Formats: sequence, structure tokens, C-alpha cells
Amino acid sequence: MRLPRTRPRSLAGQLFAMQVVLIAAVVAGCAVFAYVSGSAQAEQTAARQVRAAALAVADSPSVREAIRTPDPSAVLQPYAEQVRRDTGIAFITIMDTDRKRWTHPDTAQIGATFLGHTEEALGGATFTETYTGTLGPSIRVVTPVRDGEEIIGLVSAGITVDRVSSQVREQLGALALAAGGALALGGIGTYVINARLRRHTHGMNAAELSRLHDYHQATLHAVREGLLMLDGQRRIALINDAGRELLGLDPETEAVGRTVAELNLPAPLTGALLASEARVDELHLTAERVVVVNTRPVVGGERRGTVVTLRDHTELQALTGELDSERGFTQALRSQAHEAANRLHTVVSLIELGRVEEAVEFATAELELAQVLTDRVVGAVEEPVLAALLLGKAAQANERGVELELAEDSLIDDGALPPSLAQRDLVTILGNLIDNAVEAASEGSEELEGAPGTPEAAVPVQRTAAQGGAGRARVTVTALADERELLLRVSDTGAGIGPEEADEVFRRGWSTHGAGRGLGLALVRQAAHRNGGSVELDRAPEGGARFTVRLPLGDRTAPVRTKEVTA
Repeated sequence: MRLPRTRPRSLAGQLFAMQVVLIAAVVAGCAVFAYVSGSAQAEQTAARQVRAAALAVADSPSVREAIRTPDPSAVLQPYAEQVRRDTGIAFITIMDTDRKRWTHPDTAQIGATFLGHTEEALGGATFTETYTGTLGPSIRVVTPVRDGEEIIGLVSAGITVDRVSSQVREQLGALALAAGGALALGGIGTYVINARLRRHTHGMNAAELSRLHDYHQATLHAVREGLLMLDGQRRIALINDAGRELLGLDPETEAVGRTVAELNLPAPLTGALLASEARVDELHLTAERVVVVNTRPVVGGERRGTVVTLRDHTELQALTGELDSERGFTQALRSQAHEAANRLHTVVSLIELGRVEEAVEFATAELELAQVLTDRVVGAVEEPVLAALLLGKAAQANERGVELELAEDSLIDDGALPPSLAQRDLVTILGNLIDNAVEAASEGSEELEGAPGTPEAAVPVQRTAAQGGAGRARVTVTALADERELLLRVSDTGAGIGPEEADEVFRRGWSTHGAGRGLGLALVRQAAHRNGGSVELDRAPEGGARFTVRLPLGDRTAPVRTKEVTA
């Protein structure tokens, strides 16, 4: 028959048993020590008591006078008994120098020889000894009676050992009662403490707690999401490796025990972590990442802290941006296809009307415009991703009535950008800057009526000579890579950004259309920072905003081509 497996005693139960045994041992040790010290103290007290009585009798003048009389016992016996009863000792014996008793509690012993040592007293000293006499074992003091320099008698006062032991036994009863009370109080206190410990440990034993801790540590390091636990004072109580990475904390720096304010996080993220209410799927930016933040207060009668989870949203946000760009390209191609169909119908109609020369002229002009657009971008920007992005954004801008220009000094060779510079970051930076510029230029096109044209140095991507540039909403892009850095600059003819908003423009949620919409510029700064670059904002010559991004370039795979400028 298989016996059922018994569960080990819980940690609280083990501690309770150990504490009870420890308290019992301490109380027992204290009781033994008190008994031993009490016995020694009782003997010392008894010795002092009988010594005082013996010295008082020996120094009494009436005792010396009685010793000189023919019958000392007649005077000394009543006196000695009176003193014995008053002091509560067992006996007071007065004797001559030959140890013949003049007094004794038992009158039959008067005249008999004293039982005990007298040599030291006859020498003039007072001494204490434990000796067995007629009354049993006793603690006694023997001292001489002097008449000047002459010793004329001896006095011995004593108390029986039984009486001293009875006093100790009386004290021992009180000590046992006190020890029992201390043991009971200690047991009750230990039980209360261990009951609370049992609630906190949920009745688990030491092995289960150790296993739970091991699983806890393994889970913290294995989970891909960031986990952050704050105590009631908003200090970090726990943080896993993913949390350190997502918040951009130095792995060598001890984060536990620090407050959230000491982490130097962006203000919106710090506010979310310090919030008393729960936050659900909030999007926040750190220096290099986009994170989704969820917080939940830990409440149990009082606020105990906050549990925070962090999810990396950087890759998803980048993919979303790329998807938006692809959708924009698709819409632009659809619009261009529709426009091309209209133009083709125009050419066909002109031919049917017999106006062939006009049809050829119209078709040739359209082909030249399309070829100029492609040749201009591809000739200056040989990086395929950036070239494709510019062509797509040019089509999108044209659909919104905005002219996209590529500055004359733009030049990026194919292979000029190092592999370490992610193409996705380039799309994020330039795509978001162009989108914001196109939107700003489109909204400010009415205010730009009658504005001067663009400088001759700026060559339009999609403008013909007949269209001109005055009064048209315009975005100018500069893309230039030299030996040290990549420069991307986007300016527009919009209303611009006021100085009071310059510090807030890169904050998540900033938008000219209201709070909570803007994310593009924050992603631009994040991507630039991730690649060791910088973003600057100033006012464009056309009156709108101008953003300049500088990214340092490392190792190259191709030499840099020098731009030839003709007079």
C-alpha cells in the first residue's frame, strides 16, 4: 500500500516551532541563572545578617560586664535570645575562650562545648564558615569579645542552611511564575507574528518559496516585454532586462531604489509612470524607441505601488509608416494613371480632328515633363530608396496642389551611404518631413498668393517653365552627402512655426491640428538620435518652416562624387 505523500511544514510553521523552542530555552536558561544567582545572593545576605548580629553583640558593653560576673549565663542568656528573636537568626552563642557556652537556644546545651572552629577568632579575627552543629548545617560567624586588648570571650551567630533554602524556594516559586508568564507571552507573540507571516507567504514552505523565487527570476529575464515595479514612494522596486533596454537605462547603473524622476525620461513618459490612475496602451517615445505603456496601481488597503509593462512599438511604427508611404504611392499612381488616360484621350481626339501637329506638341510636352522629373531626381540622388521616396512624394504633393522641388546642390551617389545607416530610418526622416511640409504648404497656399518665386538655385521636380513659381505652394528638399555627413533639409512656404512652439514641436502629440495627433516629428528626432545625428528648426527663406537633419557617415562602400557646377 502506497502511503500518501506528506507536505513539508510551511515556512511559518517551521519558524513558529523554532521560535517556541528558542523562547523556552531562553526562559529556562534565565530561570536556572536566576535560581543559582538567587541562592548565592541568599547565602551572602544571610552571612551579612549574622555577621552584623555577632559584631553588635560582641561590641555591647553589657556583654563585657556580664562576662566579668560569677554567673554570666544569668545575664547573657536572656539578652542573646532577645537579640536572636529580633534579628530572626537561628542562634547566638556567647562562650568563653575555652569554647564553654554561656548561651544557646536550647538551654540544655549551656555549659557544653561549642561545636565549630574558634582559632581565628582567638587570634582576633572575625570569620564566616558553614558548619554542622547542634541545630544542623548552618552559616555562622565567630568574632572575639574584647576588653581593651584582652579577648575575654567569643560570640557566634548563625542561620541554618534549611532556612536559607526555604527562602530560595519561595523566590523560586515567584521566578517559575514569571518564567511561565514570559513563555506564554512569547508564545502568543510568536504565534501572532507567524500567523501574519503565513498570510504573506500563503502557507508555502521554504522549498516552495525558493522554487518560486527561481521561477520568478527566470521569468523576468526571459520575458520580452519590459516589466517595471514601483513602490509606494515611486521608487523602482524591480526592473527586468527588457525594461532597462526599452527605457534606455545603462546596464551598469543600479536602477533599483531610484525614483522615476531620477531616470531622466521624457516628461510625458515620466508623468505616465507617476500617474495614480491606470494607463492603458499609451504610446510614448524614449530617446531611441517607441513604447506602449500600461500601468496598474497595486492597492491593498493602501497604495503599495504600481506595476508597469512596456512593449516595443518601434518596429511596428516603422512598418506602419512604410505602409502609409506605400498607400500614398498607390494613390499617386492611380491618380497619375487617371491623368495619363485623360491626356491620351486628348491626343487621340486631336488626331481625330486632324490637328496632328498640335497632338504631337501636346504629347511631347507631357513626355518632357515626366522625363525631366525622373532625370532630375535620379541624376542627383542615386540612392534608390531616397530616389523612389522623392518621386512618390512628388506625385503625392502634386495631387494636393503643392510643388516639390529638389535643390540644385543636392547630390547623393549610389553606395555613398554606409550599411550602418538603416534605409528605414531614412524613409522615416525624409518621408515625415516632406509630409509635414506638404501639409503646411497646402494649408498656407492662400496666404502665399503673390509671394516671390523660388530662388534660381532651387530646381523644381515637377514644374514646367510655362507654369512658373510665383504664388504656388512649394516644398524644397535638399539631399547632400559629403565625406563626413548626410544632410537632409526640407523647407516649405507654409505659415511657419512660432518661436514659442519651437521647443515643443518634437514632442509626441504636437500638431497644428490639435493635441494628440502629431507623431511624425517625434519619430524624426528619434531616428536622427538613433543614428547619432541632430535635427534643427529655423525659418525658411520662403517664410515657412525649415528642418535640417545631419547624420554622421561612417565607413563607405563607394567614393563620393563631386558636384560639377557650370557657369
